[in-house]
Amino acid sequence: MHDDGSYDEPPVTGPGGRSSAADPVSRETDQQGWSRGAEFRDPAPRPADPDPDPVVRQDVPSGGGLHPVSGVPANLPPGAGGPQPTSGVPANLPPLREAPESAARPANVADPRPVPVQRNAAPPARFEPLPASGVAQQSAPQAVPGSDAVAADTPPVDGYELDANPSTYVSRETPTREEDDPPLAMEAMRAVHILNPSGEVTMPRPERTRVMCVANQKGGVGKTTTTVNLAVALALHGNRVLVVDLDPQGNASTGLNVPHHTGVPDVYDCLIDSVPLEEVAQAVEGIPNLWCVPATIDLAGAEIELVSVVARESRLARAIAAYPGQFDYVFIDCPPSLGLLTVNALVAAQEVLIPIQCEYYALEGLNQLINNINLVRQHLNPKLEVSTILLTMYDRRTRLADAVEQDVRNHFGDKVLQAVIPRNVRVSEAPSYGQSVMTYDPGSRGATSYFEAAQEIADRGAKEPVSRNA
Repeated sequence: MHDDGSYDEPPVTGPGGRSSAADPVSRETDQQGWSRGAEFRDPAPRPADPDPDPVVRQDVPSGGGLHPVSGVPANLPPGAGGPQPTSGVPANLPPLREAPESAARPANVADPRPVPVQRNAAPPARFEPLPASGVAQQSAPQAVPGSDAVAADTPPVDGYELDANPSTYVSRETPTREEDDPPLAMEAMRAVHILNPSGEVTMPRPERTRVMCVANQKGGVGKTTTTVNLAVALALHGNRVLVVDLDPQGNASTGLNVPHHTGVPDVYDCLIDSVPLEEVAQAVEGIPNLWCVPATIDLAGAEIELVSVVARESRLARAIAAYPGQFDYVFIDCPPSLGLLTVNALVAAQEVLIPIQCEYYALEGLNQLINNINLVRQHLNPKLEVSTILLTMYDRRTRLADAVEQDVRNHFGDKVLQAVIPRNVRVSEAPSYGQSVMTYDPGSRGATSYFEAAQEIADRGAKEPVSRNA
């Protein structure tokens, strides 16, 4: 009852028995206790919503009534210790300070303060109590003993990571070691090294001409591919190389982009009609110091025609010996057979290079090839020797490839090159463009492997020279 004898109207109670009129919580205040602002206030009071979390309220002194929006007693003067008319926060409270870490928060009470989420942000800093000036002092995060955390005066910058020294930043995109170079940069460096645009002699030249026969009676082991790529690699690095295509299929001529259609002078004319080799050899376009003796389909009937020719086994040897030019290397690409064409190549050569596919069938036919080489050495060419074994089509994903490699190395020892040719699609794509893989994609794994094999062959020839007839 008031002084004038009037009574207050009974408060309207909401669900749970709470008084909606004496509720000191503003409807514009969210669950976390932060005021939303005047622009979000409703023009008229809405009915009270059920509150699932009842809060104990204090008695509101009578007199003056309640604020129509916030429910705060209107008779309290502003700034006199009472709450603000909008948020209900007492005006005379000191500025907020961060609670010390030692102050424990009840486990069932959530922190009402919103936590901003930032990407690549530094660890949260600790705030010390406000000094006299009213400005918060921020201290750097301290390293925890026994952990790998590193203290830093400033947060890490995007794209950088902290080094052991807090004041040093290392860019993730800046290579610090040679093996950390970007893949494209490494591929470009390999391409320049393989192509050798300066034309300097980077592979040692032998004292005398090395005539190498690339032979294996099994087809599809990489004889032609090995012949073409080794010849191009040696020619690009200062050696004079001649390739003799003795295979009727003419794949070596295709790989070097040398015309070998019907009517073109080829190796058949040298074997059957005794045409000088220099009249048949063609310079390979784009590759200095490289010549090729092409093969046409006419060579398919040469074995039958050579049967009645005198000294049929040494026809090719005499043609190479009569060549007036001086070569460092002569590679003879043999057909996948042990006929008269292969015998001519074995008689003309002093070294045999055997490419071996890393599969079982390649090992099965190797024994017969070694027996034929021994027969040629005993009766026709005492200087012939198996000097080089090259493993091709190596697939590191299979155990079979590793088993074949171990068997070949255990049997032939140092004759097996350390360089191994892996399966690489670039090696197979290059002939379709009339190129070798050395010029088609010099930065590929196939080109790098053949370059290493050529380098190893050149180094072995320079260290262990063998007397050969020019």
